[in-house]
Amino acid sequence: MTTLPHSRLRSRGGTPTAPDRLLSVLAAFDLEHPALSLTDISRRAGLTLSTAHRLVAALTEWGALERDASGLYHVGLRLWEVATLAPRGLALRQVALPYLEDLYEATHENVQLAVQDGAEVVYIEWLSGRSAVGVHIRVGARWPLHATGVGLALLAHSAPEFQQEYCAGPLASFTPYTVTEPERLRRMLADVRRTGVAVSSRQVTDDALSVAAPVCGPDGSVVAAVSVVVPQADAQVPVLVPAVRLAARGISRQLGWQPGKLPPAASGPPAPSA
Repeated sequence: MTTLPHSRLRSRGGTPTAPDRLLSVLAAFDLEHPALSLTDISRRAGLTLSTAHRLVAALTEWGALERDASGLYHVGLRLWEVATLAPRGLALRQVALPYLEDLYEATHENVQLAVQDGAEVVYIEWLSGRSAVGVHIRVGARWPLHATGVGLALLAHSAPEFQQEYCAGPLASFTPYTVTEPERLRRMLADVRRTGVAVSSRQVTDDALSVAAPVCGPDGSVVAAVSVVVPQADAQVPVLVPAVRLAARGISRQLGWQPGKLPPAASGPPAPSA
């Protein structure tokens, strides 16, 4: 999902500070704009050309940006090095990978690991086979919480105040089946908490269904979610639920979770949203 450059910085209001301006340069890059000229950076960051030139030069010298032979700028490897230190990034991926691989071998479908960042879900790992159903996912991709299985699993276990605010909308729609009614979303979240799994059907694409389960940290709080995405037409939810739960609990145990601290789960799977 594409967001406007530096939209989070502007949402605070007031005059942009020096760090705001520096971060707005980095926020100018996204999936649709991985390579930018200095003029493009200036425009997308909302900065004068002289300010953009100064900040880009500093970021390039440090290694946060790199300039290619054609004069275009790209995100530099130094940022990747720093990003690997994020506890919800590479470290979590390394712990989860064996369980994600097991889930993939059991299903040969798309397997995903994601974390919550504000009102969005961010995918930090993705395994897929050539015959798996197509998904609009890559590592680092963002989608609204309500539109994906992993997002529903995370949203259902977020703070009640946040859930109320989120459910009040607006809720973005991607297919005719995307849940955009606040009361219906609240019922779905209650179902996720009751059963321990989330089922999202045709909400992002009209041919896919996902089954997701929460991943817990040492204190029992939900820190991530794991899911498998399959073709909606022949999805066997009762078969997928135990496999996804097993993967989520395995990752949780490796993170230090102890039995009894995981959100309670009923024996049967929830009904998928239509």
